[in-house]
Amino acid sequence: MKRLLILFFILFSSHLLISQRINNSESSTTSINIIVIGAHPDDCDIRFGGTAALLSKMGHKIKFLSLTNGDAGHQKIGGGVLAKRRRMEAKKAGKILGVEYDILDNHDGELLPELYIRNQIIKKIREWDADVVVGPRPNDYHPDHRNTGILMQDAAYMVIVPNVVPDTPPLKKNPIFLYVEDRFKKPYPFRKDISVIIDQVIDQKIEALAAHESQMFEWLPWTNGIEENEIPTNSIKRLIWLKKRYAPQRNWDDNEKMIISKWYHDSDLSKIKHIEFFEICEYGKQPTNEEIRKIFHFF
Repeated sequence: MKRLLILFFILFSSHLLISQRINNSESSTTSINIIVIGAHPDDCDIRFGGTAALLSKMGHKIKFLSLTNGDAGHQKIGGGVLAKRRRMEAKKAGKILGVEYDILDNHDGELLPELYIRNQIIKKIREWDADVVVGPRPNDYHPDHRNTGILMQDAAYMVIVPNVVPDTPPLKKNPIFLYVEDRFKKPYPFRKDISVIIDQVIDQKIEALAAHESQMFEWLPWTNGIEENEIPTNSIKRLIWLKKRYAPQRNWDDNEKMIISKWYHDSDLSKIKHIEFFEICEYGKQPTNEEIRKIFHFF
């Protein structure tokens, strides 16, 4: 009997130890809620698709939010027919990246920084309980993109104000707001604060972009003067063609090398091909480097 009690004690103690290890392991990995805001279906995928794929694999919750339904972005079709097609394409892309995709029913090409749209954004950020909000700067060739940046900035403080959008509980803390990379120089160039190497998921990102067929193989080529017969019809050749357009290997300048090395100390820069850069918005929570590392803990 004594031996049975000893054996039981040993087994019970082992069970407690294993359970404690499991609980410690789970608590050491905190899930982060990230919402990425774009003007059109496919905007989030282009600038954040690789990072989203990485974070999704790590168990973080990602939502892509398009402020318009994309009903004007095509040279041959438009209106409800196009909006329905773009919604289906976005849902397919979201599954590939492991993100949830929301599309608001505002008209493409008509987006203005109006109060009701700001309130839509505030509501979505709160419902997602966002730790991080990502979107474009308010400097861009496209008015929808510019106004998306303004709307995101204007929501940055309001998400914690109880009497604004009172039907949705306010956040208890202000999220971190990040800008996606752009090429525009005025009033000031994009500042590369954070670098995320996406080499291991670049093909997944390209596959997600390819899901937006109406844009990647029809509308955007047309706007750039590319003839229809120049676009491959074979699915594999399409992915290769798309990768050359949206993920060419870049030669990193001295500033980019410094930013990459800041986050990836032991990286061989000559082997890094694809990176998504982000700028920390001066609105919202101002994160420390340690807080950034906790979010992007593949650094």
